[in-house]
Amino acid sequence: RPHRTELYEDPPSGCWPIVYSPDYNITFMGLEKLHPFDAGKWGKVINFLKEEKLIADDSIVQAREATDEDLLVVHTRRYLNKLKWSFVVATITEIPPVAFLPNFVVQRKVLKPLRTQTGGTIMAGKLAVDRGWAINVGGGFHHCSSDKGGGFCAYADITLAIKFLFERVQGVSRAAIIDLDAHQGNGHERDFMDDPRVYIMDAYNRYIYPGDGFAKRAIKRKVELEWGTEDTEYLQKVHTHVEGALNEFKPDIVVYNAGTDILDGDPLGGLAISPQGIVKRDEVVFRATRSRGIPVLMVTSGGYQKRTARIIADSILNLHSLGLLGRERAACALGSPSLDQMVRDSAKDFSNLSLQ
Repeated sequence: RPHRTELYEDPPSGCWPIVYSPDYNITFMGLEKLHPFDAGKWGKVINFLKEEKLIADDSIVQAREATDEDLLVVHTRRYLNKLKWSFVVATITEIPPVAFLPNFVVQRKVLKPLRTQTGGTIMAGKLAVDRGWAINVGGGFHHCSSDKGGGFCAYADITLAIKFLFERVQGVSRAAIIDLDAHQGNGHERDFMDDPRVYIMDAYNRYIYPGDGFAKRAIKRKVELEWGTEDTEYLQKVHTHVEGALNEFKPDIVVYNAGTDILDGDPLGGLAISPQGIVKRDEVVFRATRSRGIPVLMVTSGGYQKRTARIIADSILNLHSLGLLGRERAACALGSPSLDQMVRDSAKDFSNLSLQ
């Protein structure tokens, strides 16, 4: 019998299905600066969206921290116990000095933000099913599996969100993961290795971390990219394979891992996608899911440059301006384009793309 969880309590119906908490942001004595990750990017995204008057504090869903009981839906007790050793957390987050901090500090300053983002992803899963879409401004810890963390990922939030839906939400028995972070999503791949209910599409730089050959066996649609791949080739591949995936497999939900580490100049991603290319990529995924009436949950994942927060905010604003983020009242007021119109626009965009 599923345990009772606060993560599945219904938020006020007036809220946008955008999930966030100020607790997402990691700040302690400047140590977070030792990792290329911008540990305050999530709050910056929210601030940009507030400046543009898309949201206010009371119009978004406040994320709650995932409890041990929530985490045990996927994680082993042994793995959670390992996180009580600071050196283990230092290895996972790739910030060596964390090894020398007392664990209660590490729990409060590093793991609690990651647990809150994980709670946010689980909450956003149910919201996506209820509202047609949801965005967790954090999460996307795709290198963590049930018994192993790595690559700044300490909790398997994508696996958790899907398992929660399978166990607790009627009518959700098939899920697709569309992972477009620059890195291979080996965590959820290992977790769903032999699970026919989950279809994984993964597009990543084939030469970088984690290079997990075993996990690759779980990928149903593998798009291995070369160093320095640019917009036109990238967007064409994403469009072709997202459409192909959703024609091949009919999921009840899509979890979209929207890493911004594909951005040109990212120190870890090794690809060369422009800010406009990232905005367009997110649009491709939302058009494909929304036009088929498939709920979509977006998480923000990797992105290691100061400018990624602005790009994520611009992408959300773009999705809203195109009518792809329907909220009943907002959509009515905006006069959302018809489905046919969206498909025509999308086709036009892509014929333009291939002509350039």
